[in-house]
Amino acid sequence: MTAGFFDAPRAADFALRNVRIPAALAPGVAAPATADGHFNVDIAVSAGRIADIAPAGTVDATRGPDLRQSLVWPTFADLHTHLDKGHIWPRAANPDGTFYGALTAVMADRQQNWNAADIEARFDFALRCAYAHGVSAVRTHLDSFSPQAEISWPVFARLRDKWAGRIALQASSILAMDPFATDEGPRLADLVARHGGQLGCVTRLSGEDHVGVPTNFDDYMTRVFELAEARGLDLDLHVDESGDPEARTMIRIARMATKRRFKGALLMGHCCSLAVQPDDAIEETLAACAEARVDVVSLPMCNMYLQGRESARTPRWRGVTLLHEMKARGMRVAVAGDNVRDPFYAYGDHDMLETFVQAVRIVQLDHPMGDWAKAATMTPADIMKLPATGRIARGLPADLVVMRARSYSELLSRRQHDRVVLRDGKAIDTTLPDYRELDATVGMR
Repeated sequence: MTAGFFDAPRAADFALRNVRIPAALAPGVAAPATADGHFNVDIAVSAGRIADIAPAGTVDATRGPDLRQSLVWPTFADLHTHLDKGHIWPRAANPDGTFYGALTAVMADRQQNWNAADIEARFDFALRCAYAHGVSAVRTHLDSFSPQAEISWPVFARLRDKWAGRIALQASSILAMDPFATDEGPRLADLVARHGGQLGCVTRLSGEDHVGVPTNFDDYMTRVFELAEARGLDLDLHVDESGDPEARTMIRIARMATKRRFKGALLMGHCCSLAVQPDDAIEETLAACAEARVDVVSLPMCNMYLQGRESARTPRWRGVTLLHEMKARGMRVAVAGDNVRDPFYAYGDHDMLETFVQAVRIVQLDHPMGDWAKAATMTPADIMKLPATGRIARGLPADLVVMRARSYSELLSRRQHDRVVLRDGKAIDTTLPDYRELDATVGMR
């Protein structure tokens, strides 16, 4: 087992003494917070659950180590990933780093290589990475063009069962809009419903980029809503993933949901183009989204990697959506990891702590930090309908990430590579799987 910065107690009953927990992630704790929004506490653990959260110095010194104000967070929730694409970079690199280059590279690789064994090997590798980093909930999008959907969704179901109790695994479909107007639409919606997933699509047509509003957009989107409503499915959509100010499908979807009185949850990912639209268009869109109870997930690392990319030209914008403005409207906003080592994002490691750190830097979620810690923990867990995940409270499982850092300044400045991850009160092995395990799968020699 990889050693963390302290030896976690092995007894069934123990305490993490003199630690700091983000006040935003500790509902129910009534105590004065520090200037940077932390509670100084002792956490008592019994039989795998949090038995008590008491002021620091309360618990007897014999029950556990003095961690000298180390930060303790709940485990993370990754609301938007693509585990079926993950780790194909060695055999399917993106030649120019652009969105269209990614589309074509993935399409070619999918047609040639995505059988059940290939997907399962890479998918399981990704889950082992996430688990070791302290992630306990993941929602992945699955490329669902026919016949790929009939291959990928059963793989997801097997791995969801295999990982039950360690990672709560969810899935959403992803494909262009136009297939929903064919016989493929109902077949896919039925498949998603059988597997307990969310119905999803991208707001573009097959083979096209997120530019402008697609021809017959309202007709296609209406069909997506109809299929979801008939089966009681939530919607999880890739929206306006470009820097084109004329890409304004976000407001159309929100207004459609309000007009239809859509009863399901409505999650929109990316929403990049909103950031380059005029102020009056922004205000109009945010008002419509708040009225429709839209949730938004931003993918800051992937969006900054793809957006504004042109050969030999410095990008002019960060590619991310307007999280501050959405949050001020009362909307639930989250950040997530998105793609990992595939043509859409060449890097990453399924580490939601890295995602949070990078999001703070990219989107300026600081000064003050406020409750932005929720964006990688409690908020995505709430959107995923997992009320016991992403928070620290009495009676909940002791699923905790203990870090050497004592403050946001330290957390955001130095990698917490020696973090200790507790699941049900027991330290797990945080050894990451070796990339060499995938050599045969991805064609490395």
